[in-house]
Amino acid sequence: MSSTERGYDLLAPKFDNTPFRTPDEVLDATAQALDGLGPFEAGLDLCCGTGAGVDRVLRRVCHGPVTGVDFSEGMLAEARRAVPGAGWVRADVRALPARDAFDLAVSFGAFGHFLPHERPTLFGQVHAALRPGGLFAFPVAAPPRVGSRPYWTLWGFDAAMRVRNALWRPRFVMYYRRFPLPEVRRDLVAAGFTVSTLALETLGRLPDGSPRCRLVLARRRA
Repeated sequence: MSSTERGYDLLAPKFDNTPFRTPDEVLDATAQALDGLGPFEAGLDLCCGTGAGVDRVLRRVCHGPVTGVDFSEGMLAEARRAVPGAGWVRADVRALPARDAFDLAVSFGAFGHFLPHERPTLFGQVHAALRPGGLFAFPVAAPPRVGSRPYWTLWGFDAAMRVRNALWRPRFVMYYRRFPLPEVRRDLVAAGFTVSTLALETLGRLPDGSPRCRLVLARRRA
């Protein structure tokens, strides 16, 4: 919790053994869904961490070079060891060093590190990094039922993070309840994307019949 960047540098050697690493089931469901939407050549993983998304998703669905971007050198060091042969770039995804370079961009579990007012910049950078017609895809889990244990767990975490960031600098930005799909869709459309969603059926459905997880598909308009 020292800071967002320093915290991940310290956590990197153990990250894959923590609950913060995106489960393989989600990565594999994403890859399966994307496999029918290609073909894709060059692929980009935003906030790639230790490289699981590059390994289990991009390398399965992309026929060309795959690249991971993260601002934590510690996480990138682990990624280089785990996934040799991929490209690894240290950068802030709010200022991507690429233009019209990728056919597919993905991201897993990273959007809590961006405050709502930062989303337009983030999505604008992804739009610019994609080629015309390129796809930006990421899974979004269904929000927990109001009043349930997961609901109060996420609420409590976010409240604790607000207190921490009010008292301690530098901040550690990680909020679980600041990425509502209707607002995200609005910001993606404003950034120049056409947006749809796809149920990840292998991850199951809730008692009301709605999917437990959807894949957001944001296609860059020409």
